[in-house]
Amino acid sequence: MSYSRRTLFTGAAALALAGAGAALAAPKPKTQSDVNEGRYADSPWRRVTEAQWRERLTPAAFLVLRKEDTERAGTSPLNEEKRRGQYVCAGCALPLFRSEDKYESGTGWPSFIRSIPGALGTKQDFVIGYPRTEYHCARCLGHQGHVFDDGPAPTGLRYCNNGVALRFVPA
Repeated sequence: MSYSRRTLFTGAAALALAGAGAALAAPKPKTQSDVNEGRYADSPWRRVTEAQWRERLTPAAFLVLRKEDTERAGTSPLNEEKRRGQYVCAGCALPLFRSEDKYESGTGWPSFIRSIPGALGTKQDFVIGYPRTEYHCARCLGHQGHVFDDGPAPTGLRYCNNGVALRFVPA
């Protein structure tokens, strides 16, 4: 039996499309991120318009929180913050991190080994060409930064946060 290139290509394409369709139709298992975001599904912070966000936030905070931009490394005053307290979302003031979980990562951005349980949602992004885990405030969905697995013990995680997306609230 002989097959032409066109027949082989068409068959391979049909199999790929069938597999993609099955993957899209399969129910997605709920993740902790989905649960965290679901807790705030009815939050008024989800109904703030883009124009209202522009009024409430500084231009830099708007670009990071609402457009997933990144501030320049080494520019955040929060890099030097050493007091006890909490780091809250600059958009909606949800507590995201505790001061005892902050550490100096050498990256130029405020970094943390863990977040406050239930405070963050995540998604995968490919903005720089390879997959990274982006995290955002579970309540207002404001972009905060990315989490990496190169942090110190005990978690091994590095939550690399844009300082402009946070506010520090002293204890």
